[in-house]
Amino acid sequence: MTYNKKYLPLILGVAIAAGIFIGGKLNFSDAPDRLFSTNSKKDKLNRLIDYIDYDYVDDINTDSIVDVTVNGILENLDPHSVYIPKEDMQRVAENMKGDFIGIGVSFYPYRDSIAVIRAIEGGPSEKVGIKGGDRILMADGDTLYGSRLNNGELVNKLKGPENTKVRLKVYRKGEPELLNFTVKRSSIPIKSVDAAYMLTETLGYIKINRFAESTYKEFKKGLDKLLDLGAKEIALDLRDNPGGFLGIAEQVVDEFLEDEKLILFTKNKHGHIEKNFATSKGDFEDGKLFVLINENSASASEIIAGALQDNDKGTIVGRRSYGKGLVQREMDLGDGSAVRLTVSRYYTPTGRSIQRAYDNGNDDYYHDYIDRIESGELYDSDKIEVADSLKFTTPKGKVVYGGGGIIPDVFVPIDTSLQNETLSFLQRSGFISNFVFVELDKDRESYANLDRQDFINNFEVDDQLVFNFQDYVNIRTNTKITFVAYHDEVKQHIKAALADQLFGDGAFEQIMNQNDIMIDEVIRLSQDNQ
Repeated sequence: MTYNKKYLPLILGVAIAAGIFIGGKLNFSDAPDRLFSTNSKKDKLNRLIDYIDYDYVDDINTDSIVDVTVNGILENLDPHSVYIPKEDMQRVAENMKGDFIGIGVSFYPYRDSIAVIRAIEGGPSEKVGIKGGDRILMADGDTLYGSRLNNGELVNKLKGPENTKVRLKVYRKGEPELLNFTVKRSSIPIKSVDAAYMLTETLGYIKINRFAESTYKEFKKGLDKLLDLGAKEIALDLRDNPGGFLGIAEQVVDEFLEDEKLILFTKNKHGHIEKNFATSKGDFEDGKLFVLINENSASASEIIAGALQDNDKGTIVGRRSYGKGLVQREMDLGDGSAVRLTVSRYYTPTGRSIQRAYDNGNDDYYHDYIDRIESGELYDSDKIEVADSLKFTTPKGKVVYGGGGIIPDVFVPIDTSLQNETLSFLQRSGFISNFVFVELDKDRESYANLDRQDFINNFEVDDQLVFNFQDYVNIRTNTKITFVAYHDEVKQHIKAALADQLFGDGAFEQIMNQNDIMIDEVIRLSQDNQ
C-alpha cells in the first residue's frame, strides 16, 4: 500500500499513539475521566482512533497500524516479549496445550490428494482401519483432491468439534472400489515426548521436545515404562528443546529431586520473590541421571538442568545452553490477540541468573549462535567465556557460573559430520520423508510384517535406494547434488524416516541415536560409573 507523503507524519503519529494505547491497556490504574492528565494516554488514543475512523479524509486501516506498533514496542523491551495476532492464537494454543481435535492421521498432499503417511496409534482413524498409503478423497461429500486446495483448507475440512463424526471416502491401492469410513473426531495428542526406550540393559532414554500442558503425563508414562524395563539410570535428552510452561518443567524435575529441595525462584520488578520446591512424590530420586543439553536448549529446559546441577544431582552433558532466564505471562488484548510479556526473571537454586545479555538489541541477541561458532565455543570448552563475578558454588562445592546459559559438567563438541549444508537442506526441505513415502507406496506389502526391533537393529538401506533419492532430489531442485561425501549419513536418515513411517513411537530417534556422539558419551559415562 502507498500513501501520499503529506499523510506520512499523521500515520507515524498514529503508530506511536497506538503503541502508547497498547501499553496503557496493560495498566489498569488510569481513571477514565482524566483525559488530559499524565496518566490518560489510553483515553487520548481512543479518541484519536475514533477521529481517524470517522472523520479522516482517507480510509486508514487503524487495526494494522496498532498491530505494527505493538510489535515495535515489544522489540524495545526484551527478545522474549512477543505479540500473538488473533489468526495465530488457535495454532499457538494447540501447540502449548499439547493436543487438538481431529481424525488422527499424519499426511501430506501428494499428487493433488491427501496421502496418509500413518494413522496415529490409538487414534480414531487407526481404530476404524485407515492405513498408511490411503488417499482421503472426500469428507462429508466435500472433495479433498485437486490442485486448488491448500494444507489449511484440507485440515479445516477434517477438523471439527470433539465427538462429531465425519464420513470419509478413501482410495486404497489394490481395492476395486473406494472405501467408506466414519470417523469420530477426538482429542489427538501433539507429542512432546519423542522417545522412551532402553539404551543399554540399565540405562533408559527419554527425549522431550518441548514443555506443553500434556508433557508431564507423557514423561511420567515414559519413565514408568523404563522403570518396568529395569532402568537404573536415565538419560534425559533436552537438546533443541525451546522450553514452554515453567510449571510443567517443575513437575518433571520433581521426579528427580528430594523433598524440599529448591527448584528455582523468580523475582519480579517489585522485588517479590517466589520460591518453588520439590515434593516427596518423585519416583527417581535415588537413580543416576544424565541430562543432555545443547545451544538450543532454552527456558524450561534450562530450569531442569540448572535445578539438578545446583542440587548436585546427576551429570549435565553437552554444550552451553541457550541462556533464557526470563518468565512470560500471556495477557489477552481483548480482540482475540494476546501478548506474552516478560514479568519476572528466574534464578537457579544457587542464585544465578542464566539470562544472556540483550542490551545490543534483538538482532545481536539472535546472532549468538554465529558468535559461538566463530569463537570456537561449540568445539572447545576452553573457549566458553565465564566471569568470576558470576561464580557460584553448589552445596557439594562444585563451581557453576551464571551470565548466559548452563555450562555442562561434561562437554561434548558439536558433531562436525552433521554440519553439512546439503544434509541440513535435506532435513529442512522434507524431501527425505516424501521420498520414503513414495518408496513405501510402491510395495507396502513387503514391509507389512517387519518386526520393529529387528528393523532397527538389522535392516540395511541399499546403495541403490540412496542413488534413487539422489535422482529424486536433483529432479525437484534442478541441481546435480551427489552424496558421495556423506553416503552413510544419508542412508541413516532414509532408514530413520522409514522407521518413523512404519512404526512411529520413537523409532526415528532410536535409529538416529545409533551414531550420536553425545549418546555415546552418556553410555560411556554410565559404564564408567558401574
